Amino acid sequence: MLSLEIIKEHPHHILTLNGEIDASNSVELDDSIRKMIDDGAQSILVDGTNLHYISSAGLGVFMSYLEDFQAEGIRFIIYGLGPSVLEVFKILGLDQLISIMPDKETVIKEI
Repeated sequence: MLSLEIIKEHPHHILTLNGEIDASNSVELDDSIRKMIDDGAQSILVDGTNLHYISSAGLGVFMSYLEDFQAEGIRFIIYGLGPSVLEVFKILGLDQLISIMPDKETVIKEI
C-alpha cells in the first residue's frame, strides 16, 4: 500500500511517500510527479523516510523523468531513504544519476 502527499514549501514541492511502491501503484507516483511539473515546480524533493520498498516499476518512474528535470531546470532530490531502499538505488547505480541525501536538513543546507 502507498500513500502520497504533495506539500508546497516555497520554493520546493515535497512529495512524501508512505508505504511501498510496486507495479500496481507506480502510476500514482507518476501522476504525482507529473502534477508537480505541470504546477511549475522548480525544486522537487522526495521524502522517502517512510518508504519501505520500491520495485523496478517505481524506480522506472523516477528514471523516466530525469531528462525532463534536466531540460526544465528542475532540482530533483530524494532524501531520508532507509538502508534497504537506499541499497536498491546503489546496486542499480541510480545514486550516480539521482541526488540522494540523508535528510531534509541536509537538503536545505545544500541547495
